[in-house]
Amino acid sequence: MTAKVTKLFDNIWQQYIAITPSADKIHQLLGNGGDVINDHVAYRTFNIEKVNLEKLASHLLAIGYTECGQYDFAAKKLTAKHFEHSNKTMPKVFISELRVEEFSTEIQTIIHSLVNQLPENIGFQDDFLYSGRCWKLSSTDYNTLLAESEYAAWLAAWGYRANHFTVSINHLDNYDCIVAVNNSLKNAGHVLNNSGGEIKGDKRVKLEQSSTLADTALVEFNDKQVEIPSCFYEFAKRYPLADGELYTGFVASSADKIFESTNAAA
Repeated sequence: MTAKVTKLFDNIWQQYIAITPSADKIHQLLGNGGDVINDHVAYRTFNIEKVNLEKLASHLLAIGYTECGQYDFAAKKLTAKHFEHSNKTMPKVFISELRVEEFSTEIQTIIHSLVNQLPENIGFQDDFLYSGRCWKLSSTDYNTLLAESEYAAWLAAWGYRANHFTVSINHLDNYDCIVAVNNSLKNAGHVLNNSGGEIKGDKRVKLEQSSTLADTALVEFNDKQVEIPSCFYEFAKRYPLADGELYTGFVASSADKIFESTNAAA
């Protein structure tokens, strides 16, 4: 089972770094040439049955993951869950879905027109978690989505891929705090997401997080190519609970600001 998990995340990682070249450089920087442990990987989707959160999660449940937490992001109109593997060196997975029905009729029409282009069994295909964008999209529709939901626009443009990977600071050999990690990143020329502060969370909530701003990459729309935000890299430091075990959940107020790492206007 572990081999299946490793193979899945190898495929997801290769797809991710293809449009996030900074991640490979950061991986080398923080790992000092060695490997790093991923705290979690994040996904975005729509709450439409063909591609909803449960469809993405089914691929994880089949290889030993279990559901461990649920979250609500009222302002961004998202529902999310996170999943953990029995092997704690395997990354947690954070999946969010957009509550499409809470948006304008125009936005709903665009999103449904995208999902309607997909085969009925798309969510069950073996490569679904790294299948990318499988629908056609115009730059006009992208910009219409962007005006109302950055999340929806990003998903429409990039499809099914990791939105970000996350370095586990707890498992780094040369760093023991998030401030040192952030300083190292900035000294190497990487720009961090300052929404809500450079560090989201604190020891009190048992989780500190920071992230880079997303790289940019060319997207092929129906009518033209446009360079837009792609994916980013996150960094997480976890603190122990009363029983000595590290906190494994997520803090909604912090995650809300992490989402903004892909904002076009960031």
